[in-house]
Amino acid sequence: MSQTITLYVDGACRGNPGLGGWGAYIVTEQEEHKLYGGEAQTTNNRMELTAAIEGILFCPMDAKLIIWTDSNYVKQGITEWIHGWKKKNWKDVKNPDLWQKLDATCQGREIEWHWIKGHAGHAGNEMADQLANVGADQVSKMLKTADSNPTLNATLITSAVDIAEHDKKKAESDWLLDDPFGFDLMGDDAEVETEDMQNTLQEAHQATDTELEISASVHVIEAETNVPATESTITDETETEKTNPSARVDAVNTTQLHPHIVVTPATMELHGPRQLILDTETTGFYYQDGDRIIEVGALEMINRKLTGSSIHIYIQPEKLVGESENIHGISDEFLKDKPKFAEIADVLYQYLKGAEIIAHNATFDMNFLDMEFSRAGLGNLSEVCEVTDSLLMAKSKHPGQKNSLDALVRRYEIPARDRTFHGALLDAEILADVYLAMTGGQVAFDMDALSASEEQQRQSDRLSIDIDLAVILPSEEELAAHENWVKQFEEKHGKPCFFAK
Repeated sequence: MSQTITLYVDGACRGNPGLGGWGAYIVTEQEEHKLYGGEAQTTNNRMELTAAIEGILFCPMDAKLIIWTDSNYVKQGITEWIHGWKKKNWKDVKNPDLWQKLDATCQGREIEWHWIKGHAGHAGNEMADQLANVGADQVSKMLKTADSNPTLNATLITSAVDIAEHDKKKAESDWLLDDPFGFDLMGDDAEVETEDMQNTLQEAHQATDTELEISASVHVIEAETNVPATESTITDETETEKTNPSARVDAVNTTQLHPHIVVTPATMELHGPRQLILDTETTGFYYQDGDRIIEVGALEMINRKLTGSSIHIYIQPEKLVGESENIHGISDEFLKDKPKFAEIADVLYQYLKGAEIIAHNATFDMNFLDMEFSRAGLGNLSEVCEVTDSLLMAKSKHPGQKNSLDALVRRYEIPARDRTFHGALLDAEILADVYLAMTGGQVAFDMDALSASEEQQRQSDRLSIDIDLAVILPSEEELAAHENWVKQFEEKHGKPCFFAK
Protein backbone atom coordinates (compact mmCIF):
# COMPACT_ATOMS: atom_id res chain seq x y z
CA MET A 1 0.00 0.00 0.00
CA SER A 2 1.31 3.39 -0.92
CA GLN A 3 -0.21 5.25 2.04
CA THR A 4 -2.76 5.19 4.84
CA ILE A 5 -5.63 7.68 4.72
CA THR A 6 -8.01 8.52 7.57
CA LEU A 7 -11.56 9.56 6.70
CA TYR A 8 -14.23 11.11 8.94
CA VAL A 9 -17.66 11.02 7.31
CA ASP A 10 -20.99 12.41 8.51
CA GLY A 11 -24.46 13.34 7.30
CA ALA A 12 -27.06 15.85 8.45
CA CYS A 13 -30.73 16.31 7.69
CA ARG A 14 -33.12 19.07 8.64
CA GLY A 15 -36.47 17.38 8.86
CA ASN A 16 -35.63 13.74 8.03
CA PRO A 17 -36.87 13.71 5.31
CA GLY A 18 -35.91 17.23 4.37
CA LEU A 19 -32.96 19.38 3.39
CA GLY A 20 -29.74 17.45 3.96
CA GLY A 21 -25.99 17.63 3.66
CA TRP A 22 -22.96 15.34 3.83
CA GLY A 23 -19.33 15.92 4.73
CA ALA A 24 -16.08 13.98 4.44
CA TYR A 25 -12.90 15.07 6.20
CA ILE A 26 -9.92 13.27 4.64
CA VAL A 27 -6.47 13.23 6.24
CA THR A 28 -3.56 11.84 4.23
CA GLU A 29 0.08 11.54 5.26
CA GLN A 30 0.88 14.92 3.69
CA GLU A 31 -2.31 16.96 3.63
CA GLU A 32 -6.03 17.15 4.34
CA HIS A 33 -9.11 17.58 2.16
CA LYS A 34 -12.64 18.71 2.93
CA LEU A 35 -15.55 17.49 0.81
CA TYR A 36 -19.18 18.41 1.22
CA GLY A 37 -22.49 18.44 -0.63
CA GLY A 38 -26.20 18.06 -0.12
CA GLU A 39 -29.67 17.34 -1.44
CA ALA A 40 -32.91 19.28 -1.32
CA GLN A 41 -35.07 16.32 -0.21
CA THR A 42 -33.35 13.44 1.52
CA THR A 43 -32.90 11.59 4.81
CA ASN A 44 -30.18 11.44 7.44
CA ASN A 45 -29.21 7.88 6.52
CA ARG A 46 -28.88 8.71 2.81
CA MET A 47 -26.55 11.57 3.67
CA GLU A 48 -24.46 9.29 5.92
CA LEU A 49 -24.12 6.82 3.05
CA THR A 50 -23.33 9.54 0.52
CA ALA A 51 -20.58 10.93 2.75
CA ALA A 52 -18.92 7.52 2.90
CA ILE A 53 -19.23 6.97 -0.87
CA GLU A 54 -17.86 10.38 -1.85
CA GLY A 55 -15.04 10.16 0.68
CA ILE A 56 -13.91 6.74 -0.58
CA LEU A 57 -14.16 7.74 -4.26
CA PHE A 58 -11.87 10.70 -3.57
CA CYS A 59 -9.07 8.41 -2.34
CA PRO A 60 -6.63 6.41 -4.52
CA MET A 61 -7.43 2.76 -5.06
CA ASP A 62 -4.14 1.51 -3.62
CA ALA A 63 -4.42 3.45 -0.35
CA LYS A 64 -5.43 1.81 2.92
CA LEU A 65 -8.52 3.61 4.26
CA ILE A 66 -9.44 3.98 7.92
CA ILE A 67 -13.00 5.28 8.03
CA TRP A 68 -14.66 6.75 11.13
CA THR A 69 -18.43 7.19 11.12
CA ASP A 70 -20.86 8.01 13.92
CA SER A 71 -23.61 6.08 12.13
CA ASN A 72 -24.10 2.49 13.29
CA TYR A 73 -26.44 2.19 10.32
CA VAL A 74 -23.51 2.65 7.94
CA LYS A 75 -20.89 0.77 9.93
CA GLN A 76 -22.98 -2.33 10.65
CA GLY A 77 -24.63 -2.21 7.27
CA ILE A 78 -21.39 -2.36 5.27
CA THR A 79 -19.62 -4.84 7.60
CA GLU A 80 -22.47 -7.17 8.65
CA TRP A 81 -25.92 -6.69 7.15
CA ILE A 82 -24.87 -6.29 3.52
CA HIS A 83 -24.06 -10.00 3.12
CA GLY A 84 -27.66 -10.97 3.90
CA TRP A 85 -29.01 -8.18 1.70
CA LYS A 86 -27.06 -9.52 -1.28
CA LYS A 87 -28.40 -13.04 -0.71
CA LYS A 88 -31.95 -11.64 -0.70
CA ASN A 89 -31.16 -9.62 -3.85
CA TRP A 90 -31.66 -6.37 -1.89
CA LYS A 91 -35.30 -7.19 -1.14
CA ASP A 92 -36.93 -4.90 1.48
CA VAL A 93 -33.71 -2.90 1.90
CA LYS A 94 -34.01 0.84 2.39
CA ASN A 95 -31.76 2.98 0.19
CA PRO A 96 -30.70 0.05 -2.05
CA ASP A 97 -29.24 2.39 -4.70
CA LEU A 98 -26.75 3.87 -2.25
CA TRP A 99 -25.92 0.57 -0.59
CA GLN A 100 -25.13 -0.98 -3.97
CA LYS A 101 -23.02 2.04 -4.90
CA LEU A 102 -21.14 1.89 -1.58
CA ASP A 103 -20.56 -1.84 -2.02
CA ALA A 104 -19.18 -1.31 -5.53
CA THR A 105 -17.02 1.57 -4.33
CA CYS A 106 -15.43 -0.60 -1.62
CA GLN A 107 -14.51 -3.45 -3.98
CA GLY A 108 -10.75 -3.92 -4.45
CA ARG A 109 -9.91 -1.59 -1.53
CA GLU A 110 -8.46 -2.23 1.91
CA ILE A 111 -10.83 -0.51 4.33
CA GLU A 112 -11.13 -0.53 8.11
CA TRP A 113 -14.52 0.64 9.38
CA HIS A 114 -14.84 2.16 12.84
CA TRP A 115 -17.71 3.67 14.79
CA ILE A 116 -17.15 6.82 16.84
CA LYS A 117 -19.59 8.48 19.20
CA GLY A 118 -21.03 11.51 17.50
CA HIS A 119 -20.42 14.98 18.89
CA ALA A 120 -18.43 13.82 21.88
CA GLY A 121 -15.69 16.39 21.35
CA HIS A 122 -13.61 14.59 18.71
CA ALA A 123 -12.37 17.23 16.30
CA GLY A 124 -12.35 14.93 13.25
CA ASN A 125 -15.98 14.01 13.69
CA GLU A 126 -16.91 17.60 14.50
CA MET A 127 -15.25 18.77 11.30
CA ALA A 128 -17.17 16.22 9.24
CA ASP A 129 -20.39 17.41 10.87
CA GLN A 130 -19.56 21.05 10.11
CA LEU A 131 -18.88 20.13 6.50
CA ALA A 132 -22.24 18.34 6.28
CA ASN A 133 -24.00 21.46 7.54
CA VAL A 134 -22.09 23.62 5.04
CA GLY A 135 -23.33 21.31 2.29
CA ALA A 136 -26.92 21.65 3.51
CA ASP A 137 -26.56 25.42 3.73
CA GLN A 138 -25.33 25.66 0.15
CA VAL A 139 -28.30 23.64 -1.10
CA SER A 140 -30.56 26.01 0.84
CA LYS A 141 -28.93 28.98 -0.92
CA MET A 142 -29.41 27.37 -4.30
CA LEU A 143 -33.06 26.67 -3.59
CA LYS A 144 -33.67 30.33 -2.80
CA THR A 145 -32.86 31.09 -6.42
CA ALA A 146 -35.22 28.41 -7.74
CA ASP A 147 -37.97 30.94 -8.49
CA SER A 148 -35.85 32.44 -11.25
CA ASN A 149 -34.30 29.13 -12.28
CA PRO A 150 -36.69 26.17 -11.84
CA THR A 151 -34.06 23.69 -13.00
CA LEU A 152 -32.39 24.11 -9.64
CA ASN A 153 -35.30 22.42 -7.87
CA ALA A 154 -34.51 19.02 -6.38
CA THR A 155 -30.82 19.22 -7.25
CA LEU A 156 -27.79 17.48 -5.88
CA ILE A 157 -24.85 19.76 -5.16
CA THR A 158 -21.39 18.32 -4.78
CA SER A 159 -18.35 20.39 -3.96
CA ALA A 160 -14.83 19.76 -2.81
CA VAL A 161 -12.82 22.22 -0.81
CA ASP A 162 -9.12 21.46 -0.62
CA ILE A 163 -6.86 23.17 1.85
CA ALA A 164 -4.62 25.82 0.33
CA GLU A 165 -0.98 24.85 -0.13
CA HIS A 166 0.17 26.86 2.87
CA ASP A 167 -2.46 25.23 5.10
CA LYS A 168 -1.58 21.63 4.24
CA LYS A 169 -0.42 19.55 7.16
CA LYS A 170 2.86 17.69 7.19
CA ALA A 171 3.04 14.05 8.15
CA GLU A 172 5.12 14.65 11.26
CA SER A 173 2.58 17.11 12.76
CA ASP A 174 -0.68 15.40 11.82
CA TRP A 175 -2.54 15.07 15.13
CA LEU A 176 -5.38 13.05 13.59
CA LEU A 177 -2.97 10.34 12.44
CA ASP A 178 -1.07 10.28 15.72
CA ASP A 179 -4.10 10.77 17.98
CA PRO A 180 -7.20 9.32 16.25
CA PHE A 181 -9.33 9.58 19.37
CA GLY A 182 -8.46 13.22 19.98
CA PHE A 183 -7.58 12.96 23.63
CA ASP A 184 -5.05 15.79 23.52
CA LEU A 185 -7.05 18.54 21.86
CA MET A 186 -6.90 21.25 24.51
CA GLY A 187 -3.40 22.57 23.82
CA ASP A 188 -2.58 25.83 22.14
CA ASP A 189 -1.77 24.13 18.84
CA ALA A 190 -5.14 22.41 18.78
CA GLU A 191 -6.94 25.66 19.44
CA VAL A 192 -5.14 27.39 16.58
CA GLU A 193 -5.83 24.42 14.34
CA THR A 194 -9.53 24.44 15.14
CA GLU A 195 -9.67 28.17 14.48
CA ASP A 196 -8.06 27.63 11.07
CA MET A 197 -10.62 24.96 10.26
CA GLN A 198 -13.47 27.26 11.22
CA ASN A 199 -12.04 30.08 9.12
CA THR A 200 -11.82 27.78 6.13
CA LEU A 201 -15.44 26.75 6.56
CA GLN A 202 -16.57 30.35 6.96
CA GLU A 203 -14.81 31.32 3.77
CA ALA A 204 -16.51 28.50 1.91
CA HIS A 205 -19.83 29.34 3.54
CA GLN A 206 -19.65 32.97 2.41
CA ALA A 207 -19.34 32.14 -1.29
CA THR A 208 -22.10 33.77 -3.36
CA ASP A 209 -24.57 31.86 -5.50
CA THR A 210 -22.90 33.24 -8.61
CA GLU A 211 -19.53 31.94 -7.50
CA LEU A 212 -21.05 28.52 -6.89
CA GLU A 213 -22.48 28.37 -10.40
CA ILE A 214 -19.24 29.31 -12.20
CA SER A 215 -16.68 27.59 -9.97
CA ALA A 216 -14.97 24.54 -11.42
CA SER A 217 -15.17 22.80 -8.06
CA VAL A 218 -18.96 22.93 -7.93
CA HIS A 219 -21.13 20.68 -10.04
CA VAL A 220 -24.90 20.84 -10.32
CA ILE A 221 -26.44 17.50 -11.21
CA GLU A 222 -30.06 16.41 -11.46
CA ALA A 223 -31.22 14.43 -8.47
CA GLU A 224 -31.28 10.66 -8.73
CA THR A 225 -34.67 9.32 -9.74
CA ASN A 226 -34.38 5.76 -8.46
CA VAL A 227 -35.24 6.68 -4.88
CA PRO A 228 -38.40 4.82 -3.87
CA ALA A 229 -41.54 6.93 -3.97
CA THR A 230 -42.18 6.27 -0.29
CA GLU A 231 -38.79 7.58 0.74
CA SER A 232 -40.12 11.10 1.31
CA THR A 233 -42.57 9.80 3.89
CA ILE A 234 -40.23 7.50 5.81
CA THR A 235 -39.58 8.73 9.35
CA ASP A 236 -38.62 5.42 10.97
CA GLU A 237 -34.88 5.71 10.32
CA THR A 238 -32.51 3.13 11.71
CA GLU A 239 -30.44 5.68 13.56
CA THR A 240 -31.57 8.37 15.96
CA GLU A 241 -30.43 11.94 15.29
CA LYS A 242 -27.23 12.69 17.15
CA THR A 243 -26.08 15.37 19.53
CA ASN A 244 -25.13 18.40 17.47
CA PRO A 245 -23.10 21.09 19.23
CA SER A 246 -22.67 22.96 15.96
CA ALA A 247 -26.44 23.30 15.79
CA ARG A 248 -26.26 26.28 18.12
CA VAL A 249 -23.92 27.99 15.63
CA ASP A 250 -26.34 27.34 12.80
CA ALA A 251 -29.17 28.62 14.95
CA VAL A 252 -27.30 31.85 15.69
CA ASN A 253 -26.77 32.42 11.98
CA THR A 254 -30.39 31.65 11.22
CA THR A 255 -31.67 34.20 13.71
CA GLN A 256 -31.04 36.83 11.09
CA LEU A 257 -34.25 35.60 9.52
CA HIS A 258 -36.06 35.51 12.86
CA PRO A 259 -35.31 38.63 14.92
CA HIS A 260 -37.50 37.43 17.79
CA ILE A 261 -35.25 34.42 18.40
CA VAL A 262 -32.54 35.22 20.94
CA VAL A 263 -29.60 32.81 20.81
CA THR A 264 -26.53 33.63 22.89
CA PRO A 265 -23.21 32.08 21.85
CA ALA A 266 -21.20 29.96 24.24
CA THR A 267 -18.58 31.77 26.27
CA MET A 268 -16.79 28.52 27.17
CA GLU A 269 -15.65 25.93 24.65
CA LEU A 270 -16.34 22.60 26.34
CA HIS A 271 -16.33 19.07 24.97
CA GLY A 272 -18.82 16.42 26.00
CA PRO A 273 -22.50 15.51 25.73
CA ARG A 274 -24.85 18.50 25.56
CA GLN A 275 -27.48 18.95 28.24
CA LEU A 276 -30.18 21.57 27.82
CA ILE A 277 -32.02 22.89 30.86
CA LEU A 278 -35.41 23.70 29.36
CA ASP A 279 -38.72 25.26 30.29
CA THR A 280 -41.83 26.31 28.39
CA GLU A 281 -44.82 28.53 29.02
CA THR A 282 -48.17 27.70 27.46
CA THR A 283 -51.72 28.97 27.09
CA GLY A 284 -53.00 26.18 29.31
CA PHE A 285 -52.40 22.71 30.70
CA TYR A 286 -53.84 20.52 27.96
CA TYR A 287 -52.17 20.22 24.57
CA GLN A 288 -54.93 17.79 23.60
CA ASP A 289 -57.49 20.59 23.90
CA GLY A 290 -55.62 23.00 21.67
CA ASP A 291 -53.37 24.79 24.16
CA ARG A 292 -50.15 26.07 22.58
CA ILE A 293 -46.61 27.08 23.54
CA ILE A 294 -45.98 30.80 23.96
CA GLU A 295 -42.41 30.80 25.30
CA VAL A 296 -39.38 28.50 25.20
CA GLY A 297 -36.14 28.97 27.11
CA ALA A 298 -33.15 26.62 27.31
CA LEU A 299 -29.62 26.82 28.73
CA GLU A 300 -26.74 24.67 27.49
CA MET A 301 -24.66 22.70 29.98
CA ILE A 302 -21.64 20.50 29.25
CA ASN A 303 -19.72 18.61 31.94
CA ARG A 304 -21.86 20.23 34.65
CA LYS A 305 -20.87 23.71 33.51
CA LEU A 306 -23.15 26.24 31.85
CA THR A 307 -21.46 27.20 28.60
CA GLY A 308 -23.22 30.55 28.28
CA SER A 309 -25.16 29.38 25.22
CA SER A 310 -28.94 29.70 25.44
CA ILE A 311 -32.04 30.10 23.31
CA HIS A 312 -35.14 32.14 24.14
CA ILE A 313 -38.23 32.63 21.99
CA TYR A 314 -41.66 34.19 22.44
CA ILE A 315 -44.29 32.65 20.16
CA GLN A 316 -47.67 33.79 18.82
CA PRO A 317 -49.93 30.87 19.83
CA GLU A 318 -52.71 31.64 17.30
CA LYS A 319 -55.21 31.63 20.18
CA LEU A 320 -55.98 33.74 23.22
CA VAL A 321 -53.73 33.36 26.25
CA GLY A 322 -56.70 33.46 28.61
CA GLU A 323 -56.35 32.93 32.35
CA SER A 324 -52.83 31.54 32.01
CA GLU A 325 -51.67 35.17 31.90
CA ASN A 326 -52.12 35.19 35.68
CA ILE A 327 -49.32 32.60 35.90
CA HIS A 328 -46.74 33.79 33.40
CA GLY A 329 -47.74 37.44 32.93
CA ILE A 330 -47.54 37.22 29.11
CA SER A 331 -50.44 39.01 27.44
CA ASP A 332 -52.09 38.68 24.05
CA GLU A 333 -51.01 42.25 23.27
CA PHE A 334 -47.38 41.34 23.91
CA LEU A 335 -47.53 38.26 21.70
CA LYS A 336 -49.39 39.73 18.74
CA ASP A 337 -46.24 40.60 16.74
CA LYS A 338 -44.28 37.47 17.70
CA PRO A 339 -43.59 34.68 15.17
CA LYS A 340 -45.77 31.60 14.93
CA PHE A 341 -44.25 28.28 15.94
CA ALA A 342 -43.97 27.09 12.35
CA GLU A 343 -41.77 30.12 11.58
CA ILE A 344 -39.21 29.32 14.24
CA ALA A 345 -39.59 25.54 14.41
CA ASP A 346 -36.54 24.68 12.31
CA VAL A 347 -34.17 26.93 14.29
CA LEU A 348 -35.43 25.63 17.62
CA TYR A 349 -35.34 22.02 16.44
CA GLN A 350 -31.74 22.34 15.26
CA TYR A 351 -30.71 23.81 18.61
CA LEU A 352 -32.45 21.17 20.72
CA LYS A 353 -32.05 17.93 18.75
CA GLY A 354 -29.62 15.33 19.97
CA ALA A 355 -29.15 16.90 23.39
CA GLU A 356 -30.31 15.58 26.75
CA ILE A 357 -33.33 17.66 27.70
CA ILE A 358 -33.65 18.34 31.45
CA ALA A 359 -36.99 19.75 32.53
CA HIS A 360 -39.10 19.89 35.69
CA ASN A 361 -42.19 17.78 35.00
CA ALA A 362 -40.64 17.01 31.63
CA THR A 363 -43.69 15.10 30.40
CA PHE A 364 -45.63 18.36 30.27
CA ASP A 365 -42.98 20.24 28.27
CA MET A 366 -42.16 17.37 25.92
CA ASN A 367 -45.83 16.66 25.12
CA PHE A 368 -46.25 20.27 24.03
CA LEU A 369 -42.97 20.33 22.09
CA ASP A 370 -43.76 17.03 20.37
CA MET A 371 -47.16 18.38 19.39
CA GLU A 372 -45.76 21.66 18.06
CA PHE A 373 -42.89 20.09 16.11
CA SER A 374 -45.20 17.46 14.64
CA ARG A 375 -47.56 20.19 13.45
CA ALA A 376 -44.55 21.89 11.85
CA GLY A 377 -43.65 18.67 10.00
CA LEU A 378 -40.47 17.89 11.95
CA GLY A 379 -41.69 14.92 14.00
CA ASN A 380 -41.49 14.34 17.73
CA LEU A 381 -38.57 15.98 19.52
CA SER A 382 -38.58 13.18 22.11
CA GLU A 383 -37.47 10.75 19.38
CA VAL A 384 -34.21 12.62 18.78
CA CYS A 385 -33.45 13.67 22.37
CA GLU A 386 -32.87 11.96 25.68
CA VAL A 387 -35.18 13.34 28.36
CA THR A 388 -34.50 13.69 32.10
CA ASP A 389 -37.32 14.70 34.45
CA SER A 390 -35.95 16.59 37.45
CA LEU A 391 -39.35 16.28 39.18
CA LEU A 392 -39.08 12.48 39.18
CA MET A 393 -35.52 12.79 40.47
CA ALA A 394 -36.72 15.03 43.30
CA LYS A 395 -39.60 12.69 44.23
CA SER A 396 -37.17 9.79 44.41
CA LYS A 397 -34.68 11.79 46.47
CA HIS A 398 -37.29 13.43 48.75
CA PRO A 399 -40.30 11.09 48.97
CA GLY A 400 -43.41 12.47 50.63
CA GLN A 401 -42.20 16.09 50.44
CA LYS A 402 -43.10 19.03 48.28
CA ASN A 403 -40.94 18.96 45.18
CA SER A 404 -42.05 21.99 43.23
CA LEU A 405 -39.30 24.20 41.87
CA ASP A 406 -39.93 26.78 44.60
CA ALA A 407 -39.82 24.09 47.30
CA LEU A 408 -36.51 22.74 45.97
CA VAL A 409 -35.07 26.24 45.88
CA ARG A 410 -35.84 26.60 49.58
CA ARG A 411 -34.63 23.09 50.42
CA TYR A 412 -31.27 23.56 48.73
CA GLU A 413 -30.93 27.18 49.90
CA ILE A 414 -30.55 28.47 46.36
CA PRO A 415 -30.52 32.28 46.13
CA ALA A 416 -34.05 33.49 45.56
CA ARG A 417 -35.09 35.27 42.37
CA ASP A 418 -38.16 37.34 41.66
CA ARG A 419 -40.77 34.82 40.52
CA THR A 420 -43.86 36.98 40.60
CA PHE A 421 -44.43 35.49 37.17
CA HIS A 422 -43.10 32.26 35.69
CA GLY A 423 -40.78 32.93 32.76
CA ALA A 424 -39.25 30.12 30.68
CA LEU A 425 -35.67 31.35 30.74
CA LEU A 426 -35.83 32.37 34.41
CA ASP A 427 -37.23 28.98 35.38
CA ALA A 428 -34.52 27.28 33.31
CA GLU A 429 -31.85 29.23 35.22
CA ILE A 430 -33.39 28.23 38.54
CA LEU A 431 -33.73 24.62 37.44
CA ALA A 432 -30.05 24.55 36.47
CA ASP A 433 -29.14 25.51 40.05
CA VAL A 434 -31.56 22.94 41.45
CA TYR A 435 -30.35 20.16 39.16
CA LEU A 436 -26.70 20.76 40.07
CA ALA A 437 -27.62 20.79 43.75
CA MET A 438 -29.63 17.56 43.50
CA THR A 439 -26.93 15.74 41.57
CA GLY A 440 -24.00 16.84 43.71
CA GLY A 441 -23.66 20.48 42.85
CA GLN A 442 -20.47 22.40 42.64
CA VAL A 443 -18.61 23.29 45.83
CA ALA A 444 -16.92 26.68 46.00
CA PHE A 445 -14.40 27.51 48.69
CA ASP A 446 -14.92 30.98 50.08
CA MET A 447 -11.84 31.89 52.11
CA ASP A 448 -13.55 34.88 53.69
CA ALA A 449 -16.43 32.70 54.75
CA LEU A 450 -14.06 30.11 56.18
CA SER A 451 -12.20 32.78 58.11
CA ALA A 452 -15.43 34.15 59.50
CA SER A 453 -16.48 30.66 60.51
CA GLU A 454 -13.19 30.04 62.33
CA GLU A 455 -13.52 33.36 64.15
CA GLN A 456 -17.04 32.41 65.25
CA GLN A 457 -15.73 29.07 66.54
CA ARG A 458 -12.99 30.77 68.54
CA GLN A 459 -15.53 33.17 70.00
CA SER A 460 -17.75 30.26 70.91
CA ASP A 461 -14.85 28.52 72.65
CA ARG A 462 -14.12 31.63 74.73
CA LEU A 463 -17.72 31.92 75.75
CA SER A 464 -17.89 28.29 76.86
CA ILE A 465 -15.00 28.83 79.30
CA ASP A 466 -16.86 31.59 81.14
CA ILE A 467 -20.00 29.51 81.76
CA ASP A 468 -20.43 27.79 85.18
CA LEU A 469 -22.49 24.67 84.68
CA ALA A 470 -24.90 23.70 87.46
CA VAL A 471 -24.07 20.46 89.34
CA ILE A 472 -27.00 18.48 90.74
CA LEU A 473 -25.86 16.39 93.78
CA PRO A 474 -27.65 13.17 94.84
CA SER A 475 -29.62 13.06 98.06
CA GLU A 476 -28.75 10.75 101.00
CA GLU A 477 -31.62 8.44 100.08
CA GLU A 478 -30.34 8.17 96.48
CA LEU A 479 -26.82 7.40 97.66
CA ALA A 480 -28.07 4.67 100.02
CA ALA A 481 -30.19 3.10 97.26
CA HIS A 482 -27.17 3.08 94.97
CA GLU A 483 -24.93 1.39 97.55
CA ASN A 484 -27.58 -1.27 98.14
CA TRP A 485 -27.88 -1.97 94.41
CA VAL A 486 -24.09 -2.32 94.09
CA LYS A 487 -23.96 -4.88 96.94
CA GLN A 488 -26.76 -6.93 95.41
CA PHE A 489 -24.98 -6.97 92.05
CA GLU A 490 -21.72 -8.26 93.65
CA GLU A 491 -23.58 -11.01 95.58
CA LYS A 492 -25.38 -12.17 92.48
CA HIS A 493 -22.43 -12.17 90.03
CA GLY A 494 -19.52 -12.83 92.36
CA LYS A 495 -17.63 -9.72 91.24
CA PRO A 496 -18.00 -6.03 91.93
CA CYS A 497 -20.05 -3.79 89.65
CA PHE A 498 -18.40 -1.38 87.32
CA PHE A 499 -19.83 1.47 89.36
CA ALA A 500 -18.40 0.19 92.68
CA LYS A 501 -15.92 2.46 94.39
